Amino acid sequence: MKILCVGDVVGTPGLDFLCRRLPGLKRRLGADICIVNGENAHPGGVGLTRSIAEDIFAHGADVITAGNHALRRAEESLYEETEALLCPANLPHLSPRAGSVTLDLGRCALTVIDLAGVAFLEPVDNPFDTADRLLEGDTARFKVVDIHAESTAEKQALAWYLDGRVSAVFGTHTHVPTADAGVLPGGTGFITDVGMTGPVRSVIGVRPELAVQKQRTHRPVRFEVADGPCRLDAVLFTCDDTSGRCLSAEAVRECEDAR
Repeated sequence: MKILCVGDVVGTPGLDFLCRRLPGLKRRLGADICIVNGENAHPGGVGLTRSIAEDIFAHGADVITAGNHALRRAEESLYEETEALLCPANLPHLSPRAGSVTLDLGRCALTVIDLAGVAFLEPVDNPFDTADRLLEGDTARFKVVDIHAESTAEKQALAWYLDGRVSAVFGTHTHVPTADAGVLPGGTGFITDVGMTGPVRSVIGVRPELAVQKQRTHRPVRFEVADGPCRLDAVLFTCDDTSGRCLSAEAVRECEDAR
């Protein structure tokens, strides 16, 4: 089983690039399942809508995850009505259905769980306890967790906590890919942050001059999504068909010519 997990789609440039490149990328890699974080796919770079989700599904995503901006552009009902569109399961007062999904793959099943981190973000329920609750009694052979978090330590700690209980854990939110894709001792594939799908000439998807202004002056700045060549960051987890354990984790990057 090959599971492709794609980093946060940023704005219209990232969405357009995803739709152009994802179908071919899935074929070349032989991916059986594709999970895409659509957290920032709205033209403004924050949140997503029903039509955006439909576009991502139509171009190859089997499951769409989100994060701390999940409800910025959409009501909770969107996640309740769309089975494979997830928002973090540990958001307080969230419908139990909206944070995880189990896909019937014929001879086996795959569960995807979406979680948000606590450190440096809005207060949400404990992601470790939420993971325990959702995994209790889950008999799916393959289980994948998207941990949408700011803290690298929190993402790594969650992966070690779940090692041997899930097939893979991939981190999202910070938009900068890490170089630690691998398999933990218990057979769980992991990467701290998969990266993003969006403009190359940017600061995490934002026009560089605006990000510089914000960081230099510490005053409010209206961010805009950058333009120009894009990249798609992802991770490919190859899992054993019998045990569900991860055999390898490989970082993937698809780029336009940035010259």
